[in-house]
Amino acid sequence: MVDPYSPAPAPRSRASAPLSLSAPARPRRPRCLETGRGVLMAKFVLAGRADCPYYAKAELLADYLQKNLPDFRIHKITQHPHVWEEWLEHLCEKNKWSHTTSPIIWRELLDRGGKGMLLGGYNEFLEHAQLYYSVTSSMTTELMKMIAQENLETHVEKELEGESLKGLLSPLQVWITSASAPACYNLIPILTSGEVFGTQTELSIVLFDSKDAEEKLHILASETHDLVSPFLRSISVCTRVQEAFRQAHVVIVLDDSTDKEVYALEECIRSRVPLCRLYGYLIEKNAHDSVRVIVGGKTFVNLKTVLLMRYAPSIAHNIVAVALGVEGQARAALARKLRTTPASIKDVIIWGNISGNNYVDLRKAKVYRYESAIWGPPYFSRPILSLIFDSEWVNGEFVTTLRKLTATGQQLRGMLTAHSIATTLKYWYHGSPPGEIVSLGVLSEGQFGVPEGIVFSMPVKFENGTWKVLTDLKDVEISEKVMTRMTSDLIQEKLVALGDLINFQPYQSVAAPVCIPTSSV
Repeated sequence: MVDPYSPAPAPRSRASAPLSLSAPARPRRPRCLETGRGVLMAKFVLAGRADCPYYAKAELLADYLQKNLPDFRIHKITQHPHVWEEWLEHLCEKNKWSHTTSPIIWRELLDRGGKGMLLGGYNEFLEHAQLYYSVTSSMTTELMKMIAQENLETHVEKELEGESLKGLLSPLQVWITSASAPACYNLIPILTSGEVFGTQTELSIVLFDSKDAEEKLHILASETHDLVSPFLRSISVCTRVQEAFRQAHVVIVLDDSTDKEVYALEECIRSRVPLCRLYGYLIEKNAHDSVRVIVGGKTFVNLKTVLLMRYAPSIAHNIVAVALGVEGQARAALARKLRTTPASIKDVIIWGNISGNNYVDLRKAKVYRYESAIWGPPYFSRPILSLIFDSEWVNGEFVTTLRKLTATGQQLRGMLTAHSIATTLKYWYHGSPPGEIVSLGVLSEGQFGVPEGIVFSMPVKFENGTWKVLTDLKDVEISEKVMTRMTSDLIQEKLVALGDLINFQPYQSVAAPVCIPTSSV
């Protein structure tokens, strides 16, 4: 009888192509596989060229047998026409077979450890089906060619999809500049812990520095291997400038060390330009299109960030400066005053120059889980300023301590720098805690009255792989006096660096209050 059959969904050709098979009402079990212990499973391997009509015909016949015989199994291998001959030659050489056409079919003898026994090509497979299963095929040549063409198209689509998925599974390329700096030593264990980029992401870290630091970099790479992190695919060293940032997804810019003596502030500012120009050019040239650049450290953080934006304009929106180090120091000082933990304090805002004149704003700051006469669930918080009754401490010791730490860079030693960078990256990739304010150095577009074109620390939130300035915050207006104090140095630094200003004149002012919500700020 003729059995029209549209096999179940494998290649899309089968969903629409009818298959004409001559067969008994129920295919007969193969006599050769019947033993005293029952029926052994027959497993066949069918391999062929994607555009081969006979492979298409054999494939549909095999599908029919597998559907109707519970002990018949088929495994298919489809090869692109460009690689078929080489693949077939290698297969036959390995198994000592003689076969030169498509398809090639062999049976795996499951009762003999899976050893393969060559059946032959399409004709041999058809004869086998007729002899042992009483099934044959009467597919027309025209239909065979049509299905073969569709099979080729499907195979190419699957190859492209496979390449796409392979790209998704490739490791995240993380480059660290000035990798001999102490902060890098503290940063690597955090990056490879799985906490920053997630436990589904593997990393490939490249330590980039000058040739003089190569020995230190190799020692650091060796120690990193000893961590045996399941999330680290590889770690390597690069000292060749022209190879920097190849396919980088993340670039972490640490403070560069220099042995050159600098005698003037203007010279120190201008010395940042060549390296930022070089980095910007190399990032534009070599890095991945979606690269994210994060600038950390304790010297001229805002300036280096704005210079990188200038020299890498196509990815300027993906360059940020880390402000969480200053924020962390402020939260720690407040925690000591309130005798609580720094993690319990949220929404401290750092405005302005991360490594210079900044403004620590406590008007939105809250403390959670604070032991006092008023108590509540974990989500209950109280305003910081309602708990610190010593305004002299806030505007005196608190301000002086933080400014001293900022001026000397002591608040951004290796461990704090590393933690601040890692936390900012974690928020960038996975979002900041809902409802929480985060400080970040970004390019000003005039928000909050900040002059455009300078990098300025502002309140933001991270979500969906990007950041957003919180321009809808209420009661965070900054007085003209405080704004001038914060922006004066940043504007001058940029002008001096670009050669538009000869002499830098640091803004001089008394230590202004930083957080009391009155007109005095």
